Amino acid sequence: MGDKVTLTVEERKILGKKVSKLRKQGLVPGVVYGHDFESTAVMAPEGVLNKVWHEVGGRQPVELTVGEDGKKRLAMIKSADFEPVKRRLRHISFHVVKQNEKVETEVPIRILGEGETEAERVGLVVLQALENIRISALPSDLPEAAEVPGDKLVAEGDTVTVADIKPIPGVEILNESQIIVATVYSTAALDAQNAEAAGDATDEAEVVAENGTAEEGETAEGGEAKAESKPAASEK
Repeated sequence: MGDKVTLTVEERKILGKKVSKLRKQGLVPGVVYGHDFESTAVMAPEGVLNKVWHEVGGRQPVELTVGEDGKKRLAMIKSADFEPVKRRLRHISFHVVKQNEKVETEVPIRILGEGETEAERVGLVVLQALENIRISALPSDLPEAAEVPGDKLVAEGDTVTVADIKPIPGVEILNESQIIVATVYSTAALDAQNAEAAGDATDEAEVVAENGTAEEGETAEGGEAKAESKPAASEK
């Protein structure tokens, strides 16, 4: 675990749709809840929360001070809601945890020697298929990342799996051990896969287009049949 991140949030009285006023003032609404802590509506400056989010995300605990009581509590960011276009933080939730109780979270996987593995030195490509690993640990034991050695990535087809991740004291990995983390490919194999994927996409688009044309034709024919079977007004 890295340096402890601290954060102070204020209690807020503004609730519901009225929180839009807070956002205009550069404040982000949020909530704090958890073990032995009554759910409390809070707020904090957007810039401060953005910094905390980028530092720890939902991976590391935050030393949280709520209101003016001065009491610090350990909390994990449970969720963060962002605007879909501008990606501005709209709401954040903190879950208070206990020092002596394990928590589950995700941390990124780092390939040791990435960019300089034996495979990459000879012109091969290492593609990482699994970016994050799910773990269980005490808050004080949560790592910033999990590491997997890259020395097994030498020739085309070589892989590293969850089982290859370096053990971390006090941390239990929850993903299945046989899941592939990264694979070595040749550039020719990647080009062939990309060409095949592009061909499949084209075929699918053509099928959709043909089905759409057929459906339109069937609708038109059905419409004409109905019109022909309907007696003219003069025949009634």
